[in-house]
Amino acid sequence: MSESNQQQVMQLLMKELQGIRKQQAEAVLSLLEEGNTVPFIARYRKEATGSLDEVQIKEIEDRYQYLQQLEKRKEDVLAVIKEQGKLTPELEKVIRQAEKMQQVEDLYRPFKQKRRTKATIAKEKGLEPLADWILSFPAGPLIQKAQEFVNMEKEVESAEEALAGAHEIIAEKVGDEPNYRKWIREETENKGQADTKAKDTEKDPKGVFAMYYEYNEPIKNMPPHRILAMNRGEKEGVLSVTLSVEESRILGYMAKQEIPATDSPAADFVREAILDAYKRFIGPAIEREIRNSLTERAEEQAISVFGENLRNLLLQPPLKNQVILGFDPAYRTGCKLAVIDGTGKVLDIAVIFPHPPASEKQRQTAGPQFKKLLEKHQVQTIAIGNGTASRESETFVADITREMKRPVSYVIVNEAGASVYSASEEARREFPDLHVEERSAVSIARRLQDPLAELVKIDPKSIGVGQYQHDVSQKKLTEQLDFVVETVVNQVGVNLNTASASLLRHISGLTKTTAENVVTYREEEGEFTSRAQLKKVPRLGPKAFEQSVGFLRILGGKNPLDQTSIHPESYPETKEILKSLDVSAKDLGTAELTQKMSHVSYDKLEELTGLGKATLEDIVSALVAPGRDLRDDRPAPLLRTDVLKTEDLKPGMKLEGTVRNVVDFGAFVDIGVKQDGLVHISKLSDRFVKHPKDIVSAGDIVTVWVVSVDVEKDRIALSMVEDKTDE
Repeated sequence: MSESNQQQVMQLLMKELQGIRKQQAEAVLSLLEEGNTVPFIARYRKEATGSLDEVQIKEIEDRYQYLQQLEKRKEDVLAVIKEQGKLTPELEKVIRQAEKMQQVEDLYRPFKQKRRTKATIAKEKGLEPLADWILSFPAGPLIQKAQEFVNMEKEVESAEEALAGAHEIIAEKVGDEPNYRKWIREETENKGQADTKAKDTEKDPKGVFAMYYEYNEPIKNMPPHRILAMNRGEKEGVLSVTLSVEESRILGYMAKQEIPATDSPAADFVREAILDAYKRFIGPAIEREIRNSLTERAEEQAISVFGENLRNLLLQPPLKNQVILGFDPAYRTGCKLAVIDGTGKVLDIAVIFPHPPASEKQRQTAGPQFKKLLEKHQVQTIAIGNGTASRESETFVADITREMKRPVSYVIVNEAGASVYSASEEARREFPDLHVEERSAVSIARRLQDPLAELVKIDPKSIGVGQYQHDVSQKKLTEQLDFVVETVVNQVGVNLNTASASLLRHISGLTKTTAENVVTYREEEGEFTSRAQLKKVPRLGPKAFEQSVGFLRILGGKNPLDQTSIHPESYPETKEILKSLDVSAKDLGTAELTQKMSHVSYDKLEELTGLGKATLEDIVSALVAPGRDLRDDRPAPLLRTDVLKTEDLKPGMKLEGTVRNVVDFGAFVDIGVKQDGLVHISKLSDRFVKHPKDIVSAGDIVTVWVVSVDVEKDRIALSMVEDKTDE
């Protein structure tokens, strides 16, 4: 890319980025160019970037790549137009100043190599001079002039045929005018309506799209979830969707540009050509472009919401050091049980048949079997999958645990994707001797014990915390979810001696191959006792070591600093800090070290070490709380001991629940009954809420009040705002 192009890219980039200085953007791009990862830059190059986070760094990277493509497209377009001998200084300037790909394509349209149209055929017949003459708005009759263009050799057999050819040439010329398309696109976006009508209601037996059978809404007001709903209804053949706009205003605008104040008979002729240009060329193209733009915007929102939900799900705090029983509910095939210890190791596997169509004998023995398993391993918490037979299983569990002399609680766990994992190659490798359903029970237990470590084994799209996830660009969705997983895993960090290959491959700098090599090395050579040993792992080179090592922790290793988030490149400076405070690495996390750190002067530390303040703050935090897990600051899982039925719910009832999913129009909350309740966006707060994610996140524990219950439709309306009208 030439220097002038590079300057143009940077100018556009800085115009788009909010609150980011040019030096920060240039530092990020330089670091990325050197092969550094986004998590590494965010965590260990804060001085260079001004402490930009992962999202900001990724935005710089993505927009820079888009603008590079935009500049390349401009150069390609300019080259084609120049080759045609039609590139003027004015046109070149307008193309170079374009800030969006659509603007470039609009400007290129008149020069594009077209397929053989009616207009090009008319030009081949020599009718372009007639069209030009008509556009000069002469005083004489058109038919008389058209007679001069009758030519049997060129298959122009009459004056009427000549005029028809001129009409095509003028219509195409008007249709290709970039300024008209720009104005009409903005007019349609700002003043147009989206109209939906029922096309085939038999394809919608449950009335999912009923509200759209006869519906219209201003295009500019359409929220993303309605755009995607309309698209889905159209795709399934239930709805027809069109965009409408006041045509007379658009035609009036174009006529004003093309037709001067004149009595020329050509005026009506050109007016007809303008109408034809709009109906055939401009209108349909603008509708496609706006529909595509609306869909793209809606997809971005849906993908963003899915990513935020996934992030919060992955950041749910682990239930540390507990013996957990995973309960995978089922009717006919029985409920699969798996007991795991505090490290996730499988202690026991069993199957019970507490529900019909099991025999009476099987159901009678299910309780004692279950109770015996709980006592044998001193199970503290039960994780019940939320699939088929979940609520019946919850009732069974609650009845049994009430009979016990010691407290045992349970949690309903979202099991979405558990079956996908259970049948995967990784699950077979991890549990070769277990059946698919038994692996699922283990996964459910581990999801409660350490959500992050378990959920990374599953394709994020299978976790089920999005909206319209199957209607969006799967490529973009995958990219965003992979970014979310990578960001969370690196922010949390992993235990190098217990992490699976699935978890390790999301660590900065590691690939699937090097992650598997780490596990293989650990199995063959024994536990890592030093971060430096990573250098011995096959195919894990110096750059991969630099990028990954800070996110890998070793508990109880040779060097106490290896258990922290401090990067080994800063170990010498860290030791200087400790020495200056008359403490050692062995004192990490102690009250003495914490007390001394509380009085530390960052100015003196900067002078002592040469490190920047942001890096020093991270080092001090790591020394004070070496084992800190950022997930510990989030709400713990809501443990239950008793079951609630939908029939038990009454308007005004106050309950605690867990937010399962956040969507554009509200949040779904698990309140301990079969169906999650919906807190509509209008019921999330007593103030205006722009988006539900501003108020709640997946995994949050919230207090709700029942608004209404529809048992037949299995719908529960909830509110996070208490109704005080009766007080």
